[in-house]
Amino acid sequence: MIRVNYGVLVLLASITINGFAQERLKKDGEIPIITYGGINVEGFRDMKDAGIDACWGYADALDEAQKAGLKVFLCSDDLKTDTEKTVKSVMNHPALAGYILGDEPPVNEFKAAGEWVRKIQAVDPNHDCYINLLPNYATFHQLGLEGKELYGVSSYREYLERFVKEVPTGFLSFDHYPVISDEETQLREQWYENLEEIRYVSQKHGMPFWAYTLSVAHRIYPVPTVAQLRLQMYSNLAYGAQALQYFSYSGAGYQDYHHAPISFGKRTEVYDRIKLVNLEIKALSGVFFKSTVIDVWHTGKFTPSPHITKRLREENPPGMPPVKLLQTGEGGAVVSLLKKETGRFLVIVNRDYMKPMKLTLIVDDTVRKVQKDGTLVPANIYASTIEVDPGDAMIYTWENK
Repeated sequence: MIRVNYGVLVLLASITINGFAQERLKKDGEIPIITYGGINVEGFRDMKDAGIDACWGYADALDEAQKAGLKVFLCSDDLKTDTEKTVKSVMNHPALAGYILGDEPPVNEFKAAGEWVRKIQAVDPNHDCYINLLPNYATFHQLGLEGKELYGVSSYREYLERFVKEVPTGFLSFDHYPVISDEETQLREQWYENLEEIRYVSQKHGMPFWAYTLSVAHRIYPVPTVAQLRLQMYSNLAYGAQALQYFSYSGAGYQDYHHAPISFGKRTEVYDRIKLVNLEIKALSGVFFKSTVIDVWHTGKFTPSPHITKRLREENPPGMPPVKLLQTGEGGAVVSLLKKETGRFLVIVNRDYMKPMKLTLIVDDTVRKVQKDGTLVPANIYASTIEVDPGDAMIYTWENK
């Protein structure tokens, strides 16, 4: 009679898959995932279960948020009318993430915003003051850039630079919702240009940036698919985002919003979609959290914003000595090279959220493929040409020697 030691079998299965020792990404933290707006405190556990870490909310939500393992960015009119008292009343609460001070301000509001930030920081220097900026498709009227003589700025980059100069938040946050539906679903042409501008100013001043993804349908914006969510999240990460945000977690009943993750207190199909993507990102935080973007390129027949983005050389691409060839289909990809300590990470995002992409990658034996669960396997156990799902990302890593 043969006795099977199932404990040993389980242990062996956990150590090896397909004969390869299972290495995992090293993680020194996770990419925070934040949602605009809050929800009734009864829904906090659903929010946490979806992989969200923080939301906007009021002071009376802090205790319940703590119980659920969430953080709250405080929204309160009293922050402006009675700043010191309001800050002192919440600054020591363990669930406090920071203070919401504004959304999409024009440049002529920066001076007052900077004074407000400094007033809060004088009382509580340990929590973030949050102001979210406009996208580059905002009109010059919205940006407050009608005349260089009046405001001293005349471009979106100068809008960002002026914010950095006048408002000491320590990070940049912006929203840009690229997936729109007119007669057919399409990407805004300015999206990657916006990411290029944010990355440039972020790296120039040594400030992290936070980026948004749309999770509620309204007006010209369709119900988000998994592919659309992935494309937005992975592109933001490929450009260096250090926090990811959703607009919005709930929204039914407000204007024409529909198909938010939570609608009238119930989960929609979008809830499961953001949960899936959030869990992937949590598992891959070892790639993106506290990494530095070395450079970003684009491939494909069409290059978005060709005056500001760069095309990738396919053979022996720059800065990647183990990579001999990198080719994609006509739909194209975002290709990002990141570094963390001695490690290098190659992130390839299928820019098409409707169709799969053929990726041909020829590398040497030092390169490992990063799986969605954070495990590492030799890249060369895969065929040199594989298919990348719509909007999805393939990630590879090696040690820089």
